[in-house]
Amino acid sequence: MIAALPDWIESQLCAAPAPAVQEFAAHLAAHGHGSVLAVLFYGSGLRSGDLADGLLDFYVLVDRLRDWHGPGLAALANRLLPPNVFYQEQTIGTQQLRAKIAVLSLEQFQQGMHADSLDTTLWARFSQPVMCAWSRDAAALKGTAAALAQAAVTAASWAARLGPASATAQDYWRSLFQRTYATELRVERGERAQDVLGFDPTYYDVLLPMAWNGGGIHFQRRADGLLEPQITPQQRKTAARAWQRRQRLGQPLNLLRLSKAAFTFDNGADYLAWKIERHSGVKLNLTDWQRRHPILAAPGIIWRLKRRSVLR
Repeated sequence: MIAALPDWIESQLCAAPAPAVQEFAAHLAAHGHGSVLAVLFYGSGLRSGDLADGLLDFYVLVDRLRDWHGPGLAALANRLLPPNVFYQEQTIGTQQLRAKIAVLSLEQFQQGMHADSLDTTLWARFSQPVMCAWSRDAAALKGTAAALAQAAVTAASWAARLGPASATAQDYWRSLFQRTYATELRVERGERAQDVLGFDPTYYDVLLPMAWNGGGIHFQRRADGLLEPQITPQQRKTAARAWQRRQRLGQPLNLLRLSKAAFTFDNGADYLAWKIERHSGVKLNLTDWQRRHPILAAPGIIWRLKRRSVLR
């Protein structure tokens, strides 16, 4: 991987989020008692800038899971089915902020960025814009940037092998994100990929050729402005078969994570109902039993949502 890509990614990471976001991240870092390497801010909160009414998304990267969770089942659960996710509210100044926080070791984070990972979630998510809201030191920032650069190379490689023979950078990213969203168990609208790209189109225009260079994919920029990666028919067939394996695994894996989130979140069932309504407009009226037993209730709720074409 050429040096230009990690350096460029690091420059993007260093864009400072709102002070309230940085303060929230510093609170999370303090909870880790020195184990936290970086706190990443990403997702719809970054794109919209809506701190008061939206939900902030953080990834907390730690040296070792036991340093964050302590001894017991939480660290084991995070090793077996990462990441552990929890919900937290903080009053920052006069603002009441809500956040969804995922915890991973740096090693898990790095592993999830590689093309041979059967789980598409991490590299797809972190090939999108992200800010470092807190970092322990310069080395932690550089290590995080290197992992994100690998995510970009992986995403760009899949975009070239699964995408059209020639297209704009936007078209390659749009096609890829439509595939990754379809692979997961999602409640977002069908135009979600376009919403993601619309936040910072220049970011994606710059990133794709840089990531192709970093991953050793040769391409040309045609006179009409379209990009044309040099991908053979056999490479496309191989990629299509490999993607089918990821597609078969994706929804069961994310169903397990959804159930785990409902179990581990405080007010987890209500959080999931809020998320579904926010992204799809469909309101779930949960019973008291469903709130008390989110794991037992999850299959019935998911079946109802699939019947209403909310989950795809």
